[in-house]
Amino acid sequence: MTNILKKMCGGGQAPPRTGWRDILLAWLGSCLSITLIALLELTVTSRNGFPLLIGSFGASAVLAFGAIQSPLAQPRNLVGGHFVSALTGVTMGLLFPDSTWVAAGLAVSTAIALMLLTGTLHPPGGATALIAVTGGDGIRQLGYWYALVPCLSGACLMLLIALVVNNLPRSRRYPLYWW
Repeated sequence: MTNILKKMCGGGQAPPRTGWRDILLAWLGSCLSITLIALLELTVTSRNGFPLLIGSFGASAVLAFGAIQSPLAQPRNLVGGHFVSALTGVTMGLLFPDSTWVAAGLAVSTAIALMLLTGTLHPPGGATALIAVTGGDGIRQLGYWYALVPCLSGACLMLLIALVVNNLPRSRRYPLYWW
């Protein structure tokens, strides 16, 4: 029991605070990506009911612009994590249409397992899977289209913006790897 308590006390040193330049780049990239996705939803897809902006993209923006060196923010994880999780969430919603509580639990846990298995772990993917189950009739009616629009398309758009914004200063490099 004492070892467990010692582990809980930490003991490591907190990382240094983020500099102003990196804060401004994180602000710029996240603002551009979320605003662009929302604008596209408003102008391109609002008439046909395809949502483009989902809540899990907010968490992806934190990683893609605020933690660019994290393995969880790399392109394979950003794009693959959303796609794998969306497919998983839709599948669980279809398998258990009348048991949201079962579909929700299985969607998130199976998405985590599949992201780990495929090397695409991206924490916002858990929310992407959950949204597929609990996002309402508009999301559920998309079926597997949900994996393509908004998940894959939105993640790819965020990645494109991350590639530009995160590489503006010479001192930054994104991505660290692709696959």
